[in-house]
Amino acid sequence: MPCLQEVFRAKCESHAGSTARRTLSNCAQIYNRPMVFHDPDYAADAFEVKISELLVATPEASDALIDESVSEVLRLLREHLKMDVVFVSEFADGRRVFRRVDTGPDARVIEPGQSSPLEESFCQRVIDGRLPRLVQDVAALPTFGELPPTAFPVGAHLSTPIVLNDGRVYGTLCCFSFAANEQLTQRDLKKLEMSAQLTAKKINERRAREADKVMADWSLQPQDGSVRKR
Repeated sequence: MPCLQEVFRAKCESHAGSTARRTLSNCAQIYNRPMVFHDPDYAADAFEVKISELLVATPEASDALIDESVSEVLRLLREHLKMDVVFVSEFADGRRVFRRVDTGPDARVIEPGQSSPLEESFCQRVIDGRLPRLVQDVAALPTFGELPPTAFPVGAHLSTPIVLNDGRVYGTLCCFSFAANEQLTQRDLKKLEMSAQLTAKKINERRAREADKVMADWSLQPQDGSVRKR
């Protein structure tokens, strides 16, 4: 069975244009890099341990736990990174749709279900490589003047794609603060990537259950006046 990277490469190469090539290059950098920390002096913190446990849990044992924990993980991620907003977005029909949102008490600038044109988003620019995945100060970027306008200030910004088992980019996991944050590090980005893996795992498992249900319902449809044998 082809690995995720091979599937994703085949899908991307089937589309012409520089955007697909930039997307392939950017996502390959992320998903060719293991999430396991090999440094013997590296001590995982509580957040990383929690995500790691959820990632290795079996679907049968973890479905309820994951359903209950994703929102908590987003909250913990936002608080740990000192961000104002964290969200999961889905790319659908040329739009970025906010599926899950967690914000600080005075930072409710977006709501689940809201959407905007994908091409006018920071998310698309991260996916195709026009915007770094970790930005401590958005206003200091050389390309700041080329960024799409926002209805609220964006100081620091972290973003990573959510890639499903079939290689498709579901959307992004992003977080941002209204003010710049020079304390953000690559380790913080790795925590975001681990959370994106957890989100992809949950989506994959949910879709697998839905597909199994459709197949089960189909197999029970009457054929020639009788119930189809499974």
